[in-house]
Amino acid sequence: METNDQNYRVLLYYKYTPLEDPESFADEHRAFCNELGLRGRIWVSKEGINGTVSGTVEQTQKYMDYMHQHPLFHDMPFKVDKHHKHAFKKMIVRPKKELVTWRLKKNVDPNKKTGKRLSPKEFYEMLQRDDVIVLDGRNDYEYDIGHFRGAIRPDVKTTREFPEWIRKNMSQYKDKPIITYCTGGIRCEKLTALMLEEGFKEVYQLDGGIITYSQDPEVKGQLFDGKCYVFDERISVRINQVEDKIVGKCSHCGKPEDRYINCKYDPCHKQHICCPECEEKYEGYCTTECKERDLQKAAKEASAS
Repeated sequence: METNDQNYRVLLYYKYTPLEDPESFADEHRAFCNELGLRGRIWVSKEGINGTVSGTVEQTQKYMDYMHQHPLFHDMPFKVDKHHKHAFKKMIVRPKKELVTWRLKKNVDPNKKTGKRLSPKEFYEMLQRDDVIVLDGRNDYEYDIGHFRGAIRPDVKTTREFPEWIRKNMSQYKDKPIITYCTGGIRCEKLTALMLEEGFKEVYQLDGGIITYSQDPEVKGQLFDGKCYVFDERISVRINQVEDKIVGKCSHCGKPEDRYINCKYDPCHKQHICCPECEEKYEGYCTTECKERDLQKAAKEASAS
């Protein structure tokens, strides 16, 4: 049964390593994952692999063992979270042009140029320095339900908006030490490389991202407020094991809240922070306009039939 407490695990991982034939690799890898019974989302490209999968403890262990026997991925770190069921509905393995969609004009190889990596303890210590600039390397909606204390909120909805946003909003910090972070670490690989290319002098990244930080037995996720947005059915996970602070606000009433729901109107389907009371009051719609459009759509479908 899928409901046994902690019987499942969610794996988060990536590796920048040259992959000659992503299409063939994707086909073979998809077959292997389906054979194991895993579910999740895996991107492969000539840059390497970027994935999140869920499965039983046995299934995920077999997957990690298999990957660590592969010559390209033998040293690939896995972030492992316990869970009570699958975190995905199906298994997707897809070749892509980039592991993360940056669309940079100049090709950046994180194996050759990237920001200095910080362990969770080193990152925690730098967070408390007055001269350090903390930059969230994720999208704005991820920041809104949880972030490191004092971090700059990027006004971006997609990763490819970052280069222009940095040029317009971060240039005054080029001579300051800057620490960056993201969910699992992959976005900061190129984000910090981009900043170094733009002339920033001292750039660091949280090695392993927020998930690794949360699992460090010494740091225990401290100084992260709210929850961490994740790209699976869990939507968010707790990071700070010492204090549980809510930083998000219901998009309807403004009450402190850290849960996202999808707008009930399918053509919109916008994820928005919503408290249980407002979810009931507004019937799951993000705006009254979406509710009206959905009612009009239903009325048209009813009259057509």
